[in-house]
Amino acid sequence: MAKSSKKNNEKNELNKDVKLLEGTAIRNEKATKEDGRVAVWVKESDLAYEAELKSLQIELMKLQQHMQKSGGRILVIFEGRDAAGKGGTIQRIISNLNPRNTRVVALAKPHETEQTQWYFQRYINHLPHAGEMVLFDRSWYNRAMVEPVMGFCTDEQNKRFLKDVPLVEELLVKDGIKLFKFYFSVSRAIQKERFESRKTDPLKQYKLSPVDNLAQEYWDQYSVRKFQMLSETNRSISPWTIIRSDNKKLARLNCMKHILSAMTYTEKMADKHLAVDPNIVISGIDELHHMEENLLTPDKLRG
Repeated sequence: MAKSSKKNNEKNELNKDVKLLEGTAIRNEKATKEDGRVAVWVKESDLAYEAELKSLQIELMKLQQHMQKSGGRILVIFEGRDAAGKGGTIQRIISNLNPRNTRVVALAKPHETEQTQWYFQRYINHLPHAGEMVLFDRSWYNRAMVEPVMGFCTDEQNKRFLKDVPLVEELLVKDGIKLFKFYFSVSRAIQKERFESRKTDPLKQYKLSPVDNLAQEYWDQYSVRKFQMLSETNRSISPWTIIRSDNKKLARLNCMKHILSAMTYTEKMADKHLAVDPNIVISGIDELHHMEENLLTPDKLRG
């Protein structure tokens, strides 16, 4: 009896933080009772999320099929603080797309040769070809925030980048690339919670980084760099879109809606289903206004 009780306790301890694989709930919503099945309680909000996510992923597949016929090119840039939810959103966007026409670019730090090249050179090689969507999980904007805060570039290199990048992006847009620039904005408290969860979740430990604690320590410095970045690079031809990401699920859905609503493709769903939540999706200019009003009260600044 003692051994059996101990095993049950160990099993319960192991399973207490286990979550259903995303999509499981909606697939089994109408399942009937039968041998080999176990009833599981799920939130209605989770079912609604999974249903909407699936419908948006179908729309992304329609968009990709249209791009393959039309030769369209999409470049999506994801920026934001650590643990802001960029990677999870990227995973949901690409999960059902044809990998032959979808690429995620997440470059490591530049090697010795790349350090001697024009700064944009290693990114240019990854731009989309006809019919392709490319998603940058961090991008050339490393030089706007991470590098200056962490001392990986000089002030002169940072200033030169902020002057040059609008010109580079203008060339890309005028050449026909559809450019989306997302900044995922997470609050300081939620970022800290997510860092703590990485320490205990074995499926998230690959995300652990020595700079996690520094992200909290240098919070204000990152805010200053964010303001500078938006001020210098939020242009009408290549605007920033801010995604409030304390709620990851809402952030994912609204990011996808923003992309789809901006594109024209065959059999597109009604606009009302692609309307974004104005509390989640913020224009770059509105974010700048918010930051200007609160620069002297940093506690009110959003991540």
